[in-house]
Amino acid sequence: MSRGFVKEGDQEETPIIPPRAALPKGATNYVTPTGLQLLLDERKQLEDERATLPTKNEQERRIELAVINGKANLLNERIASARVLEPNQQPKNEVRFGATVTYKISSSTTPQTFQIVGVDEADVKKRKIAFVAPLAVALTGKKIGEIVQFKLGNENRKIEILDIIYRE
Repeated sequence: MSRGFVKEGDQEETPIIPPRAALPKGATNYVTPTGLQLLLDERKQLEDERATLPTKNEQERRIELAVINGKANLLNERIASARVLEPNQQPKNEVRFGATVTYKISSSTTPQTFQIVGVDEADVKKRKIAFVAPLAVALTGKKIGEIVQFKLGNENRKIEILDIIYRE
């Protein structure tokens, strides 16, 4: 069909939907119980946004609705693929999914702590890293007192595991 007599204002751009956190192809979408609840809360928030869209400008409403629907579709796919792992059911003496790990890098005197979580729950500011992050992969399966060689940039660093705790 020819588009020669269509007003320029009628040509809406397809909104860009930001992708969710990367999950490697073929990887299981592990989540903590808290992570699943965060996903469900996010879905509720999107539903609330959809219900309260302004109706004054129909074009803006259609664009905002398309963005919300796109985000909701991606979110629903992530929720459907989620596999909840209970941290308190993991081996207590070994770093696994859900563990809160305290470690020390050999070149530092300050211990650091983080929790290994699902990709959607990861937040460095909250000291939560995804189970697919290189540091999490390097420490998975290790025990308190073990020292792991970890390549950080061009350097190999020694990381000693000081403590492993499972919460939730």
